[in-house]
Amino acid sequence: MTKRGRNAGRLLAIAWALVVALLLAHNAYLWLGKRIAPETDILALLPVQERDPVLQASFTHMVDAAQQRVAVLVGAAEWSDAKRAADAYGAVLARHAGLFQSTPLDEQTQNDWLALFQQHRLTLLTAPQEMQLRQETPAFWRDSALSQLYSPFGGPKLGAWQDDPFGLFGGWVQERAQETPVRPRDGHLFVADAERQYVLLPLTLSLPAFSLGAQESALPVLAQAEAAARQAVPGVDIISAGVILHAAAASSQAAGEMSTIGLGSLAGIILLTWFTFRSFKPISLILLSIGIGCLGSLSVCWLLFGKIHLMTLVFGASLIGVAQDYGIYFLCNRLGADPALDSRALLRRLLPGLCLTLLAAVIGYMGLALTPFPGLRHMAVFSALGLVFAWLTVVFWFPALIGGGTLKSGALVKQYGAARARWPLLRANRATLVGGVLFALFALIGISRLGVNDDIRLLQTPPAHLIRDQIKLSKLLDGPTPVQFYLVRGDSAEAVLQREEALKQRLLPLIAQQHISGVQAMSNWVPSLQTQAARRALLDTAILQPGAALDLLAQSVDEGPEWAGKVRAQLAQAGAPLSIDAFLKVPASEPWRHLWLGKVEGGYASIVALRGMQYAAIPLLAKAGEGMPGVQWVDKVSEISSVLGRYRVYMGAVVLGAYLVVFGLLLPRYGRRTWRVLAPTALASVAALALLGYLNLPLQLFHVLALMLLLGVGVDYGIFMQEHPDRRNDTPWLAVGLSAANTILSFGLLALSKTAALQAFGLTMLIGTALVWLLSPCFAEADHRSAADAAGEI
Repeated sequence: MTKRGRNAGRLLAIAWALVVALLLAHNAYLWLGKRIAPETDILALLPVQERDPVLQASFTHMVDAAQQRVAVLVGAAEWSDAKRAADAYGAVLARHAGLFQSTPLDEQTQNDWLALFQQHRLTLLTAPQEMQLRQETPAFWRDSALSQLYSPFGGPKLGAWQDDPFGLFGGWVQERAQETPVRPRDGHLFVADAERQYVLLPLTLSLPAFSLGAQESALPVLAQAEAAARQAVPGVDIISAGVILHAAAASSQAAGEMSTIGLGSLAGIILLTWFTFRSFKPISLILLSIGIGCLGSLSVCWLLFGKIHLMTLVFGASLIGVAQDYGIYFLCNRLGADPALDSRALLRRLLPGLCLTLLAAVIGYMGLALTPFPGLRHMAVFSALGLVFAWLTVVFWFPALIGGGTLKSGALVKQYGAARARWPLLRANRATLVGGVLFALFALIGISRLGVNDDIRLLQTPPAHLIRDQIKLSKLLDGPTPVQFYLVRGDSAEAVLQREEALKQRLLPLIAQQHISGVQAMSNWVPSLQTQAARRALLDTAILQPGAALDLLAQSVDEGPEWAGKVRAQLAQAGAPLSIDAFLKVPASEPWRHLWLGKVEGGYASIVALRGMQYAAIPLLAKAGEGMPGVQWVDKVSEISSVLGRYRVYMGAVVLGAYLVVFGLLLPRYGRRTWRVLAPTALASVAALALLGYLNLPLQLFHVLALMLLLGVGVDYGIFMQEHPDRRNDTPWLAVGLSAANTILSFGLLALSKTAALQAFGLTMLIGTALVWLLSPCFAEADHRSAADAAGEI
């Protein structure tokens, strides 16, 4: 090694020390100064509908409306017990008013709710009322009004009788009330099933549901409230549902897995390194490279994306299993090299192989970055950056930190290294032919049994009690699903409302057949101006014009024309059209505002949500909107599943393309031996797919993504073996063994994850990495040089 080379190495080591100091300072600023918190919103990992911003906005509207809400049902067999338990529950929440917002239910609330509609009551009619106005005689309406006046069972009365003598406004309000089974009762919201009567406590979170701070603050309060309710009424039934509960469960699961995977990988590396080198120095060097890799990837990812997702950190925990490859490769070669050989000279000899392993691994991770899933892109960039920073640490610092003769091999190295000499080699002989035929049969049968399933619901694994509560609450409250609905668009608000009304007519048969129990739409509350004008004209003809129902009614109650004129004038004052803007300004619109997207992308749009939807009816619902201008059926579950399926196929092609790219990358160095580098990984990938078939596990996108990463990892082992093909040199075999064992530990632990996507990813990596490890020595080309010549390479 020349003096100039040594000086250059020192300068690079010092420069890298400055970079590491900056990374440390930036991480300290992020965690201690800025106090950043990982994002926990699982939906942030899903692809954004970039082709149609209005469609994406509609989904965001539905999700945003749902994610801040928490619904709690407190139930008992007796209504008095349910109220007492609910009061105890509410008393605890009242002490934490800053966390939850709730609207008091009193007479003033109901009056405020009705005030706007009473001003426009002449234009608010139900469809059956509209039909009756067309078909029935004035005498029918006179008798109906008299029934309202004299019968105690004449229907709901809102205000004085003469304000709504024919009960039309009361009927409209009653129909609006049918949109939910919840009713006011004794100052509470009441709902019941066959066994219990429940008090509904609708709560709105003040903090974002996906923030860890909100979860850490709100969940203990909800637990205290539940305990208070159970103390007040033993045996009370409490059902809770809300996005924050699912988010907290997912956060807890992810944090636990991050600790398990990270600490498990770390413990594995420490133990294996100790048994290999019997020294703490190699352990500290490998941990140093991994630590700098993590610091660098987190800093750069934050600068690029401005956030970090908890799932990225969970996936990044597996980075430990790959980033240590470079350090292990250097240390194993240092161990096997002549002690007199300078470490920088050794590095120069190893650099071509190290460069190729880094490139292959980065190509593997970058394959993940080609997907439309923001979460996968973040994970890919995080992991690739981590590898680059770990690799640079090995190249710049390891030669300076460890010299020749400082490492001694343990007993594990000798026993394990001896195995390579006895490992089978693939040659042109009968044994290889038989092995090849058996493998082909194994792969053919296994892959023929392999099915596919891209349903996004298979990837959801919330705790069973949360699913149970969500289903029960949905049945009791008859709420709409936020992921299947109709998107209605038009050039104006009036056009949107008219199209909503046409769509609702199409859905009436499906309601009658109980495929859905009803719809929630803005036009339920604010009919189109066209409909309001038609209804007003209908009322004028059937009720208000001289000689019509109102005059007949005046005669029946012994009142003269003056009384009829006064009532006619009062009703006429309530005949102004109701506008969407006026409705959106009053508190009554709050539960329905998420249905109105307003002006977006040069047009107007709204959502028609479905109550009580039967999943088997989805094809009928999708067909119901076909051919209607501006009406689009949205099924987010189906859409995401379709994207998963499309990208499963797309990424399969990318994996094949990546093999070609890596082959071209390796060809200049390995020539006709290049296929030997790639063959173990390719065969391991085929075998992993076949095993999935034998295990009856359907193929998903995440299995294919793992095959992409397996290419990046497995090529390392092929390169290690082809760099030193001599079977008497156990250095590459040791490096492959240590790397594979640690990769299996890290990615294998992902197979234990309760997150289905990570589990699929981890299982494929577990099977694939183990097979590449076992197959790599079989493809090593026979080296006919003398032992001395082979050793001289190092």
